Amino acid sequence: MEVFGSLLGGFATALTPQNLLYAGIGVFLGTAIGVLPGIGPALTISLLLPITFGLDAVPAFIMFGGIYYGAMYGGSTTSILVNTPGESASVVTAIDGYQMAKKGRGGAALATSAIGSFVAGTIATFLLMFLAVALVSFAVKLGPPEYFAIMLLALAAVTSLSGTSAPKSFFATLLGLALGLVGTDNQTGQLRLTFGISELESGIDVVLGAIGLFAVGEVLWYAATLRSQQAEERITLKGSIWMNGEEFRRSWPAWLRGSAVGFFIGALPGAGATIASFISYAVEKATARGRRKSEFGKGAIEGVAGPEASNNASAGGALVPLLGLGIPGSGTTAVMVAAFQIYGLQPGPLLFDKRPDLVWGLIASLYLANAMLLVLNLPLVGLWVRLLDIPKPLLYGGILIVSAVGVYSLNRSATDLIVVFVLGVVGYLMRRFDYPLAPVILGIVLAPLIDNNFRRAMIMTDGDVIRLVTRPATATTLVIALAFLMLPFMLRLYARRTGNREVAELAETDVG
Repeated sequence: MEVFGSLLGGFATALTPQNLLYAGIGVFLGTAIGVLPGIGPALTISLLLPITFGLDAVPAFIMFGGIYYGAMYGGSTTSILVNTPGESASVVTAIDGYQMAKKGRGGAALATSAIGSFVAGTIATFLLMFLAVALVSFAVKLGPPEYFAIMLLALAAVTSLSGTSAPKSFFATLLGLALGLVGTDNQTGQLRLTFGISELESGIDVVLGAIGLFAVGEVLWYAATLRSQQAEERITLKGSIWMNGEEFRRSWPAWLRGSAVGFFIGALPGAGATIASFISYAVEKATARGRRKSEFGKGAIEGVAGPEASNNASAGGALVPLLGLGIPGSGTTAVMVAAFQIYGLQPGPLLFDKRPDLVWGLIASLYLANAMLLVLNLPLVGLWVRLLDIPKPLLYGGILIVSAVGVYSLNRSATDLIVVFVLGVVGYLMRRFDYPLAPVILGIVLAPLIDNNFRRAMIMTDGDVIRLVTRPATATTLVIALAFLMLPFMLRLYARRTGNREVAELAETDVG
């Protein structure tokens, strides 16, 4: 009952006129930018970070909740109508959604996506309340050795599930750790990896890493691939935007299955929305019977309903380790850590005690954001489609300007701009040669925390590494981390032996 009492306090915070306005702005901006092809939730949040500068923490995070859920929803529109996923987690939606649109059922596909997102988001937020609180009571009992192992688990999971070759994934992780360690050692005062550049003594801010790698890197990638991009074949919406009775009956079981799969997968460090949507599609295909099974790939509504529900439920699941343990498990939640750091806050168990108004206001606002998305997206689907008419050079030029102004406003430092554009070039080169970005940003976030907790753990064990790794909780977590590292190899081996293409695709998916 204490949880519901806290939630009522959260609604009292979220339902003030000011906070409702910011929730609505977040939902609108998140959906609008999420609709644009190639711009996923991590880039959306990175790009919109500067908008919250100057706001109080509570309305800022209520806006971020709306941005996060809105960006997760936005990618489905282009997947269904243009066959161009707005972000990687919507790739699966395009398989059957676009086929439905070609058959004149694009409105039904968008409707099942919107309602499924609402159902899944509500279920995920409800589960988030209880699991985050349970994690808090567990987290306060953990010591530095356990936190050190959990952070290694998060890195191992993101590295193994990054969808590229193992050497590339490991390189990306090591690069992120190196960037996170740049600056002054907090314990000894020694300079690390600054190469004599005094401006780097304070380290590389997570905000700079997020905007440089995602936003500026995306702009450079667009500029480099402009000539090779194909024109989009857009489907015009015809008829009603609502589902008929049969489509609704086929959708609701898929919404529930997708919600369960998405939340569970999203709560795992490193898994993310993309993997959740792939698994949900596989579940829907496996549970289909008779004629419905043959419809997959040709316009099965379950192929839209399940993955879209899973996609949005994974967003709520990903917030569980972030709020409960203070540890991000994906690129998107790592960017959200940057938002916390802007306000001098550290997500985790202590935040529930220090700022309950913020935590419960954020959770309550997620319920409101879900309702706003449902009301906003079905009537305004025509507006979202027209956003695709924005000239791409103008769009990406605007992204670059907003990024530069936002970065400069952080510390009024020209050096920050240089760092961001250097990281943008790094982000472009990594995309060019198929290196994953999620491990880099996660490494920047976790490197200082891993460093501090490892040193404190070594002090506790008098420098005995064996005592450190044989503590029961630490040993168990490290074994799970090792299992995650082995997972992609096992999936590829199984796919080769069985010829299962779906398992092979799962091994190649990218984390969100």
